[in-house]
Parts: sequence; structure tokens; C-alpha cells
Amino acid sequence: MKFLALIPARYQSTRFPGKPLAGLGGKPVIQWVYENVAKALDAVWVATDDERIFRTVETFGGKAIYTSPEHDSGTDRCAEAARLLEKNTTFDVVINVQGDEPFIRGEQIRQLMSCFEGSTKIATLVKKIDSAEELFNPNRPKVVLDSNQNALYFSRSPIPFVRGEEKNNWPGATAFWAHIGMYAYKKEVLQQITQLQQGKLERIEALEQLRWLENGYRIKTAVTQFQSIGIDTPHDLEKAAKWILK
Repeated sequence: MKFLALIPARYQSTRFPGKPLAGLGGKPVIQWVYENVAKALDAVWVATDDERIFRTVETFGGKAIYTSPEHDSGTDRCAEAARLLEKNTTFDVVINVQGDEPFIRGEQIRQLMSCFEGSTKIATLVKKIDSAEELFNPNRPKVVLDSNQNALYFSRSPIPFVRGEEKNNWPGATAFWAHIGMYAYKKEVLQQITQLQQGKLERIEALEQLRWLENGYRIKTAVTQFQSIGIDTPHDLEKAAKWILK
């Protein structure tokens, strides 16, 4: 089984334009992501529509590929990059790593890779929720798992509902799982899911992976113990800078 890691990165962002190139500990955010992914895989590419990002990646010795500026999601960008790279590169599975996750760990990449020892078509990571604050935060998607660690449903609401228990006690009453937004897909499945129409669940929750569940795709999960800091705003960048100094 051969794996290809793609890091979709665009310059434009509503909350933080140019964040892949923002400086963090003496190097751009996108370089942190690239170098950490490269600890687990040799085949790593940044997929971008921006010349500034492309040239920055090449400057630090990374590999980059141009993609269309018209994509609505990182998944769509990865699908195009995979089609372009398939002409000269052999791979079975694509790993999609967000370009704003500078502290992603090589072990997390390897966990995703291990999910494909069987018949898995899509995989992602989850982490146990330990606090009520995280559980009830709508910006932290939750996921319910079946007995084989496949995702049953993703939601911004706390799921499952714990009947007859004070909400502050919910994390101690049962296992709750937070979704870590990194995916891996069989290369043919990646092309298939980008052709699907947006479903009602995705529109309601604003969670792309619900489109795949609605259309019958099974999503395997692996448990990580590590929660990194995603860079969505300048304030997140400040927190990340403090993280480095710990």
C-alpha cells in the first residue's frame, strides 16, 4: 500500500489572509506542517493556487503543485492534485492534512495509514473529550462510533445525549469523541466523493464528512491522544507561538 500526503493551502482566508505564510518560530506555518508530515512519509506535496505559497514551499525544499482557485474545499483541491500527480506517481491512498496544523505529528499520519490494513476506504482521527467545555463547544465537532470504530454520525451538538444526568457530568458518564479533521481516502474514493451533491445533513451541520455518510461511505477512525493547535486567526498564531516556548 503506497501513500501520498497532500497539504491543501490557499492564501485567501476570511479570518486570516495569508496564514500559510505567517511566521511561527522563525519559519512559515506551511513549513511546519510539511516537515512534520515528512517525518512519516516521503511523498508529500502542497496543493495550492497561490504563487507565493508555491515559491515558499520550493524555497524550503518542499514539493508543490498548482491547483485551481475555484475549489470549495480542501478535499476538492486534493482530488485535483491527486489526478495531476497520478500521471507520474504511484499511490493507493491520499492523506489530506490541513495546511494550518503546524503541530501535526508523524505518529498521527502513521495511525491513519494503519487504518488501511483491511478494507477501509476513508479514515480519520478522533480524540477523547475530557471536559464539558469542549463537549458543548459547537466549533468542536463530535462523533459517535460503532463497535468497530467506524463513524456513525458527526455533529456540532454533544452526542450521544445522556439522559437523567447533569450536563457537567456527561464526560464522566460515557465516552465522547472529538473529531480531528485529518482524512485519508483510497485514491478512487477521493474522486468519487468529490462528485457527490451536498446533502441536507451537511447543509444543516456544515460538516463535509456527513455528505459521505449520507451516501453510504463508511469512515474508519483511529484514536489519537494529541490535540494540536489549528491556525484560524491571528490569535491562534499567538497561542501557537507560546506553545513552541513550552
